[in-house]
Amino acid sequence: MASNPSSRPAVGVALVVGSCLSLPFGAAVAAQLFPALGAWGVTSLRIGLAAVLLLVFVRPRVRGWTRRQWGAAVLFGVSLAGMNGFFYAGIERVPLGPAVAIEFLGPLILAAVLTRRLLDGMWVGIALIGMALLGLDGMLGAEPLDLLGVFFILIAAGFWVFYIRMSARVGEAIPGSGGLVVGLLVASVLLLPVGIPTVAAVGASGDMSLLLLALLTAVLSSVIPYSFELAALRRLPQRVFGVLLSLEPAFATLAGWLVLGQSATPLKLLAIGLVVAASVGTALGARRDAKGAEPPPFTGTIPVVPN
Repeated sequence: MASNPSSRPAVGVALVVGSCLSLPFGAAVAAQLFPALGAWGVTSLRIGLAAVLLLVFVRPRVRGWTRRQWGAAVLFGVSLAGMNGFFYAGIERVPLGPAVAIEFLGPLILAAVLTRRLLDGMWVGIALIGMALLGLDGMLGAEPLDLLGVFFILIAAGFWVFYIRMSARVGEAIPGSGGLVVGLLVASVLLLPVGIPTVAAVGASGDMSLLLLALLTAVLSSVIPYSFELAALRRLPQRVFGVLLSLEPAFATLAGWLVLGQSATPLKLLAIGLVVAASVGTALGARRDAKGAEPPPFTGTIPVVPN
């Protein structure tokens, strides 16, 4: 059953932070598989492994699901396939930190559209300035950003908005993690055409380290973050969730530096500081709102703003 989005905001914030910390380190591990398996192959293998892991541990009870529940889960799977596939295709060409910053334009625009208060708009604006500085750093740096990679990441940004909307709908319509499991299974089927050659390549190579890295990527980039985000969207409004995701470029830059040896310039660090400030400000505002407001009657649903 879904929780009231204004209840337990601190738990929701902690879940988003956990997701933002896990995802980029998973992407950094995945980047090491690109030379052997390719971006789309890694995406397919990672999503497939995550689906199998969750299917074994969650074992969702789908019997009795309504057409609305199945529709939400299937569309959720479409968003997962598009968001992950195009993002991995992008980070094959663009450094991890700038890539996540560009992709964040999707949830940032969503947060701006859903914003109702001036203070919320200010935090969105600060996060947007940080994103612009990250983009400027990428263009002025020693290695300009690959335009095709940027194009792939912008497509992923659109799918990220779709993912947030559908994740909220799945959290409303389907109790527990059943919607996530079915969504990952749907994404696995959609990615199957690129997945079969990848699995065959892993089997033919006999290199178990590839499979272990893919399994680690599945846990860090799918199982942990998507479970956390589904739970967070049951506790936080979508606008707050969208701005809190601006923490991700900071963690992506850290992961790129620690795992891949990618550098962080002063301009990039300034940009990261701005997006972190926006995330902290939004989180504190959500907590004050929850403390100051009378709790509304619980209806068991998350209000979703119509398109």
